[in-house]
Amino acid sequence: MMRGFGLGVALAALLACGCVCPAFDAEAMRAEPLVRIVDVDPRIRIDLRYATTDNFTSRVLYDAPEAYLRASVAERLRGAQDDLARDGLFLVVYDAYRPWSAQWTLWTVVADPDYVADPRKGSRHNRGAAVDVGLVDASGRSLPMPSAYDEFTTRAHRDYDGCTPEERANRERLERALYAQGFTGLATEWWHFDAPHWAWYPILDEPLRGAVRR
Repeated sequence: MMRGFGLGVALAALLACGCVCPAFDAEAMRAEPLVRIVDVDPRIRIDLRYATTDNFTSRVLYDAPEAYLRASVAERLRGAQDDLARDGLFLVVYDAYRPWSAQWTLWTVVADPDYVADPRKGSRHNRGAAVDVGLVDASGRSLPMPSAYDEFTTRAHRDYDGCTPEERANRERLERALYAQGFTGLATEWWHFDAPHWAWYPILDEPLRGAVRR
């Protein structure tokens, strides 16, 4: 199985997303390690859905319930948690780095690029540069959002206005915390956030168990 997509794919994605960078250091981006989110910030809760059957495929897709991101992306997530902690809130991670082989499984179930990235192009998750998150309070209770996680309807869209005032406020609070750290949100999924320059990172297919690269 492929362990890393070539630089050509990363560059093509960079151009496709309209990113402009003054100095593209391919080797530095390729070398940036994956780190466990809880090692960077143990306050962040992990509920990795694809490591269980509680996901839209009803299959276990990951070999370990461990959430990883590129090191700099994880640091940004810690900044968001610092912000939320002032309100007694905590991030809960539903998905982070996703092996490329798992992307094919998702695509066979839902081949809709509005919700699942085409594996031929690769997902931002496959690069360790995207994270799916929600909010919980100090007791671990999930805060209501306009839709369930991985609900592929307009209720999941960021501009959906049929939600309750509480759901809207929670969605917007999550967005403020992540946007302040440089993340951008996917229009069709309130839970999905991309790190800046995500296309610079190569696609990986490392299994989650032992994914930390030193």
